[in-house]
Amino acid sequence: MVAEGATTRPTFWRIGHLGEVVFYLLAAVAIAIFAYGLYRNVERYTSGQEDWFDRLDDLPGRIVDATRIVLSNRKLLDRDTAGGVMHALIMWGFLTLLIGTTILAIDMDIYQPATAALGAEQSFFVGDFYLSYSLVMDAMGLLFVVGVGVALYRRYAAREERLWGKHTSLEDDLFIWALFLLGVGGYLAEGIRILGTGFPGFETVSFVGWFLAEALAVAGMSQSIAAAVYPAVWWSHALLALAFVAAVPYGKPFHMLSSYVNIVTRDEKAGARLPGIPADLDADTGAESVDDFTWKELLDQDACTKCGRCSSVCPAKESGRPLDPRDVILDLKQYREAVDAGEREEVDIVTDGGESVIDAATMESCMACMACMDACPVDIEHLKSFTRMNRQLTDTGQVDSNVQDTFDNIMAMGNTFGDPPDARADWAQELEFDLADAREEDVEYLWYVGDYPSYDERNKQVARSLAKILEHADVEYGILFEDEKYDGNDIRRLGEEFLYVDLAGHHVECFEAVDPEKIICTDPHSYNTFKNEYPEVEYEDFADEPLMDFEFDGEWNADGETEVFHWTQAVEELVSEDRLGLRGDELDYTVTYHDPCHLGRYNDEYEAPRELIRATGATLSEMPRNRSNSFCCGGGGGGLWMDIDEETKPSEERMREALEDTPAGSAVEKFVVACPMCMTMYEDGMKTGGYEDDIEIVDVAELLVEALEAGPGVDAAGAGRAAGQAD
Repeated sequence: MVAEGATTRPTFWRIGHLGEVVFYLLAAVAIAIFAYGLYRNVERYTSGQEDWFDRLDDLPGRIVDATRIVLSNRKLLDRDTAGGVMHALIMWGFLTLLIGTTILAIDMDIYQPATAALGAEQSFFVGDFYLSYSLVMDAMGLLFVVGVGVALYRRYAAREERLWGKHTSLEDDLFIWALFLLGVGGYLAEGIRILGTGFPGFETVSFVGWFLAEALAVAGMSQSIAAAVYPAVWWSHALLALAFVAAVPYGKPFHMLSSYVNIVTRDEKAGARLPGIPADLDADTGAESVDDFTWKELLDQDACTKCGRCSSVCPAKESGRPLDPRDVILDLKQYREAVDAGEREEVDIVTDGGESVIDAATMESCMACMACMDACPVDIEHLKSFTRMNRQLTDTGQVDSNVQDTFDNIMAMGNTFGDPPDARADWAQELEFDLADAREEDVEYLWYVGDYPSYDERNKQVARSLAKILEHADVEYGILFEDEKYDGNDIRRLGEEFLYVDLAGHHVECFEAVDPEKIICTDPHSYNTFKNEYPEVEYEDFADEPLMDFEFDGEWNADGETEVFHWTQAVEELVSEDRLGLRGDELDYTVTYHDPCHLGRYNDEYEAPRELIRATGATLSEMPRNRSNSFCCGGGGGGLWMDIDEETKPSEERMREALEDTPAGSAVEKFVVACPMCMTMYEDGMKTGGYEDDIEIVDVAELLVEALEAGPGVDAAGAGRAAGQAD
């Protein structure tokens, strides 16, 4: 029992014993409803398919990392500082109020009864503890209300575009207004209590409540009126709080739990590596029904907060393609919930025409650029679900005709062009030196040239430039000639998994035979799949399958002994060792650089290409959307092979950005790329957008060769070779 006159506040002031009993009964009901909803959700996740990755390994470490991410609001602050600060105020304020309520419950329902049982009932909710508690709760509660107020402004006054979409509904309004009323209602109850109890002097620490009490007094509310209306205000606040608790598992508030769990169970390489499939060719690999999705994919759907960050950065959506990544995730969730509730008959998940949850054209629009995943503050793995649906389309023969032609070319000739395998190294015929055959000579670098540098006329120039650079540095390198095939990265993302495994098995056989120290790739797409996916394929499960033409039976590079590089990484090392003999002042003009999705967002390599550009002496003027915020060229995810109707081509938009939005503006002379697919897309965008007289598209390798040819010449090159040999 708290002594009369103690520095504290009566929790159930003017509520009475009956009211207290009713409150506890209602609280028990609210908690029971919450617990049932939580159980129902967890049970639904457990009915999902097993995930391909172990998402609970090192669980304590995962929890610590997720807690750090959530409490820091790191991903929310990225790209939208105001939105991140707003969410931080709401989250920290809400957590503080939750912790404060829990502390009060511990005192009232555990500590006081426990001490009473020992013969001397006590409360720690008095004196300095109470004063400190009140100050912190008022301060953090104020931040909470301010944060919610900003959210209301952004949603209803500023009407921020990304907050409104196909799935915006009444629950979004109820959620934000419930938070606002909880915050304001708590202060109103506090202010009326302070006024009704005669302004106890120690309550000045509750500065917000004290201010409201004085404001109400000035407005004409007397102490007796405050005491009379307090129970109604208290009950309205308490009932709203209990209703909110009960509703958490059943709507948008559930993201407060599901998003945290989603971050705990995230795959750090999600998107960069895709899940495999069972070796049994009869096993389902796609999305025939909602039950085919894994528990993590179901959790992804519930973790979505409708914030629209993925939609705002999606290049497909911006270019007018029929794709909004937020809508795809929420369409799947809405369908799942309707089927589970018996409100809708089951239909196909994805089809080309007819009734389905997702239309094939939506999936064909995806560029697999991972911008949505990078922007998502709760680590939803969009690409994993998208690939599952692409596999369904592939399994049922519902793929774009141009994509099917590409599949056929690969199966027949081993490359996406359908050209003869023995013509793969014809690009090297114009070189003044011979390329080593890595199958016959020991090499330090196995150079995987790739399809476009081997067969596309424009990209052949890039291949020749890179060959000149490697020759200039006097490194031991070689290629596979006709034994090189397409790497498989993009057809895997289009759903052609078995052909991908066949290509991967063929290449790892070649890699094992050559046994190089390092593999360098011209194409970031090749780099990604060699580094992140080839080691994950369980080749022994497929080695005896009649559709597979490889005999490799085991794991490749599981220990990471063979280093895989994008060529810019390898050459940047050579430059740092002065193997090229560059002075750093060879070129005197301004360029801009485009970060390829598969090098940047997929593999966090942003600096190597920039270091090479700086090494030439060229001035780099960055586009506003750079590094992880880079804007896709439109070629990924099979976009290079499809004819898609677009309001604005991503490549044309990027040309405009380079010439209008960089600090140098029209002074930018060259648009620099480090990806063959980007080269192809931007060459096309330059022509269709009418920019041919304004800017030139070049690869980093071509820029380096220009610098070498403008540099000190053979003597410096010889010095570089000598340095390399000495090393």
